[in-house]
Amino acid sequence: MKKIALYTLAFISLSTSAFDEFLITDIRIIGLQRVSIGSIFTAIPVSVGDKMSQAKVREISKALFATAQFNDIQIAKDGNALIISLLERPSISSIELEGNKALKSEDLLKGLEGAGIAEGQVYKRSTLNGMKSELVRQYSSQGRYGASVNIETEDRPRNTLALKIIIDEGKSAKIKKVNIIGNNLFTDEELMTGFELQEGKWYAFLSNKDKYSKEKLEGDIENLESFYLDRGYLKFSIESSQVSVSKNKEDVFITLSISEGDQYKIDDVSVIGEMPLDEAIYNPIVESQKNKIYSQAQITQIEEYFVNLLGNEGYTFAEVSGNPEIDQENKTVSLLFLVQPGNRTYARKILFAGNYLTNDEVLRREMRQFEGAWASDNLIEGSKVRLERLGFFKEVNVETIPVPGTEDQVDIEFTVEEESTSSVGGSIGYSDFGMNIGLNLSDNNYLGSGNRFIFGINKSIYQESYNVSFFDPYFTMDGVSRGYSIYFRETDYGEYNIANYLTNSQGLGVQFGYPISDTQRIGLNVNFDNTDIDSGSLPSREISDFLSSEGNVFDVLKAQAVWSRVTLNRGMFPTYGSSTDVMLQVTVPGSDLTYYKTNLRQKFYRPLGFSNLVFGFDGELGYIGAYGDTEKTPFF
Repeated sequence: MKKIALYTLAFISLSTSAFDEFLITDIRIIGLQRVSIGSIFTAIPVSVGDKMSQAKVREISKALFATAQFNDIQIAKDGNALIISLLERPSISSIELEGNKALKSEDLLKGLEGAGIAEGQVYKRSTLNGMKSELVRQYSSQGRYGASVNIETEDRPRNTLALKIIIDEGKSAKIKKVNIIGNNLFTDEELMTGFELQEGKWYAFLSNKDKYSKEKLEGDIENLESFYLDRGYLKFSIESSQVSVSKNKEDVFITLSISEGDQYKIDDVSVIGEMPLDEAIYNPIVESQKNKIYSQAQITQIEEYFVNLLGNEGYTFAEVSGNPEIDQENKTVSLLFLVQPGNRTYARKILFAGNYLTNDEVLRREMRQFEGAWASDNLIEGSKVRLERLGFFKEVNVETIPVPGTEDQVDIEFTVEEESTSSVGGSIGYSDFGMNIGLNLSDNNYLGSGNRFIFGINKSIYQESYNVSFFDPYFTMDGVSRGYSIYFRETDYGEYNIANYLTNSQGLGVQFGYPISDTQRIGLNVNFDNTDIDSGSLPSREISDFLSSEGNVFDVLKAQAVWSRVTLNRGMFPTYGSSTDVMLQVTVPGSDLTYYKTNLRQKFYRPLGFSNLVFGFDGELGYIGAYGDTEKTPFF
């Protein structure tokens, strides 16, 4: 009790008058609960053995307040001992959000954390009040002008507190009217065609276009500027944009004041800078712009055209900018395309990532860009498309990475996300016909080799079938493919009498393919087939006539020529491109049946441009005819 009284007297004396300097023999810290004493000694600018003065008092106070850990600091002396009494600010033990639906809790908590308000952080009311205002501002930018935020605190043990942020989001204000002032050349309807914000209609709830958002308004203003710039009005400007809210905070009125200016034509086009390409390559595009109405969108496309041309020639980091020089008197524009090609870059390494199953070799053989050659955008993109067409990957991405310490080398990294290309199925069961068992294996990327393997066994009391096939798309390094297949099927319904006719068959085949371009192949398939037909108990007239004419056992050797063209953007679930197969099959003279067959198979895909929907078409046309001694084409 005596010591407390002494401290009290000392503190009182410090707050009323200065004390004499003294040599510090001890430093005592009072009042700490959560903050470590070591951090205090690190922060204060004095230590045992230093001379204490009134100036030091101010320095200690300033240093400790700068840590933002304390609400109150008092400094006193007890003899030659320095006494520092601290009142800690509480820390935040938890944060609870209530009432927010329009803005996600994760986003709000990230915003609070960015302002230093998070679990474990020191509670600062001033910062929290500022954040409260920021939350209200965010809701206002979304058109929720009636939003309010209240903060409740609850004391917890060890000088901590729980925060509860209660949000009333209010109703989203709807756009009542959009006024455009100053447009004499185009109507409001024409200008607002591309607007994301629209005046409220009875069907507006389907799109929410009548709900105000600051970000959407900024986007619409940019669209308005593009509308005029793409039609040659280079001096177009937004004079002002005003947003007003009704008293009930439910209606929004938007007013845009514009100045249209005059329309400009292009009278001359020049390409300046270090253009490393032959003028004959790009000159037709340049000449096509002369005497045309200026269009910013068209200029951007030409810039991209130049960049692509240069990128295909190895100038990966080329920059091209189109700059208009305006002649206000004649209302014309001289276009200057400034070309900065930079150094021609070469591919040092081609790297692959994400292919945990597929061998690197399978990816590398699809490359059209090679290591050591200059990096061509077309070849890199072509390599990416070929990987997508394999059908082994959900997604393929490519990145061009500059090599540190060089100006003319890049590494090209392809990152793939693999998807399942195999299926394994087995079955076992019992029915009135007896026991049946089956095993089927199919893999389009067998053991990551890129080869296709199919194996199947199915056996029951009335049917027995086996089939094995193997296809290697790169039998040779040049992309010549080769495949084999063998099958056997035997059926005996016997007393069950459930089929109009039965076929027992066995055969084998070999297939070859040769690439004639990146999208086209030709192939030759040869197959031998032995078929035995049982007419059953009640065959149709067609079957009876065929068997009477041609017999019921056939050994047939078939040759098939195939031409295919594939421009699909991916092998699995394509969204763009087409696939065409033309097949002509002929049985070799001397076979028990002689006939020919031709087929056209077509697939076509195009995105519809909304809701990620894709139009797809899949069709096949075929014709079969007999020749030689065969009078009727086989019905099977």
